[in-house]
Amino acid sequence: MIIIRILLNAVIMAAEIAAVAGIAMLGYYHPFLFAGVTAALSFVLGLRLETKRLFFELPFYFEGARTPRILLVGLVGTVEALMKGVLAGLAAVFTFAGTDSNRLLWVAVVFGLTTYAGSSALRALSVSFRAQPWRWGYFRLAPPLGLAFSAGIAALAAFGILGTASVGDIGWKLVWELPQKPSVSQVSELFFQLKQAFDDFIVTLLTAVMGQEWARLIGIVISVNVLTGFVASVYAAVIAACVRTAEEGLP
Repeated sequence: MIIIRILLNAVIMAAEIAAVAGIAMLGYYHPFLFAGVTAALSFVLGLRLETKRLFFELPFYFEGARTPRILLVGLVGTVEALMKGVLAGLAAVFTFAGTDSNRLLWVAVVFGLTTYAGSSALRALSVSFRAQPWRWGYFRLAPPLGLAFSAGIAALAAFGILGTASVGDIGWKLVWELPQKPSVSQVSELFFQLKQAFDDFIVTLLTAVMGQEWARLIGIVISVNVLTGFVASVYAAVIAACVRTAEEGLP
């Protein structure tokens, strides 16, 4: 029985890794489909979770308030879930859409590692403290995963794996190479280069008043890449919840 349980646990772990890899590859090969799935998934999760949160949160903020009305809570929860879904979808587009396939492959690798780290953290919280992966993943995991993804991209740039275009190069592409009606992929590629140039500028600016290590750390925190945490947290929550359900169903 113990051997069977160990084998089943190994199968679950392999399925978890396969799910993470599959999600990252979906973003790499089909970025717009990935963005649509991300937005829809975030919205569906938010409809249930935002409503539950508001039922507990409103009496906390408004002392002596009556039990919130279902219609009001449903309306507010739907609006918040819709806003987060749109944000997650846009973050997904600007994470994976582009024209540089080599860069996008590295982005997919960092995204996969970040999502797996989030799923593993949620699983550990669930096992040790009975935390609910859905709620922790949706409400609490986006900032740390965003920082992890931003740190991964910054590390690739620091080692020269991801190049940083100069302001002159970006200006040249914007004026002479970008078509009059650019595609979303072309705009996303230019946006990524602008992000990298801005992050590099911030680090250079901060280095004048503090150590380079601290400047790089602050650059990671304020980078636009942190927004990808909204995307990774959604998939980490789904995967972790499925993994815990499978583990709890083992004989």
